[in-house]
Amino acid sequence: MQSKVRTCIAFKDQAEEAARFYVSVIPNSAFESAFRREPDGPALLVSFTLAGTPYQALNMGCEPSHNEAFSISVTTKDQRETDEIWDKLLEGGGAEIQCSWLKDRFGVRWQIVPEALPRMFMDEDRAAAGRAFQAMLGMVKIDIAAVEAAFRGDSA
Repeated sequence: MQSKVRTCIAFKDQAEEAARFYVSVIPNSAFESAFRREPDGPALLVSFTLAGTPYQALNMGCEPSHNEAFSISVTTKDQRETDEIWDKLLEGGGAEIQCSWLKDRFGVRWQIVPEALPRMFMDEDRAAAGRAFQAMLGMVKIDIAAVEAAFRGDSA
C-alpha cells in the first residue's frame, strides 16, 4: 500500500543509487519502485522504505542544498549495530561530523543514535543524565560504554 506521507530527498542525478545504497545499509528496508520517463532511462522518482519508514528520492537535475536542517535518525540497539551502520554510511566519501552525526557520500546527514542515549538523557537522576550528555558532546561516533561510564560517574 502506498503511504499517504513520504519524506522526499532531492538529488542531482543519484536518486536511485542513493536509495539502493540506503536500503542495503539499514536493516528491514526495501527498494519499492522507480518511475522512469523512458523504459531504459534514469529514474526520475524512486520509492523505498528504511526500516518501514517511507521515503522518496527525486532527481532534480541540479545540485540540491543538503544541510543539517534535515537528517535521517537511526536508532541502534548496541555498539555493534552503531559501528556497522556508521561505517557503511561513511563508505565512498562520507564525513564524520559530531555527536552521532555524519554526512554520507551523497551529502545527506544522518544521526546514528544508540537506544541507550535517550534513556540516559531522560533519567530522573539529572546529574547522571548531565554527565552522559557531556560525554556525548565530546564524541563523534557514540561510544556507548564511555557514555554509560560517565552516566554512572565512573572516573576516566
